[in-house]
Amino acid sequence: MKLTRKEGVRRRHRRVRKTVNGTPERPRLSVFRSNNHIYAQIIDDTAQHTLAAASTLDPDLKEKLESTATKEASAAVGTLVAKRALERGIEQVVFDRGGNLYHGRVQALAEAAREAGLNF
Repeated sequence: MKLTRKEGVRRRHRRVRKTVNGTPERPRLSVFRSNNHIYAQIIDDTAQHTLAAASTLDPDLKEKLESTATKEASAAVGTLVAKRALERGIEQVVFDRGGNLYHGRVQALAEAAREAGLNF
């Protein structure tokens, strides 16, 4: 039986989430990628609380971006979420690629967040 892309992403995400957990000392940087947008959240799983978030729908970024489905847009989201995390005193995170391959837009977001000061 052949899986659809969406089913494959869900399976990989469940498998990854068995081992990747966010703690107050080292929260989880979660990435969700749709066809048109990309979203990133920094989550403390023990308190079930989102500490910082950014997406291509943010008013700060939406005006500046030509297209929201590019690697440049993903890099801008990575930089913004890292800046917001550093403002809250978060430097160490665990990366959760959300079942997507570490390639393209997900990789661009991760590398931009690293360059902006997050460690993972």
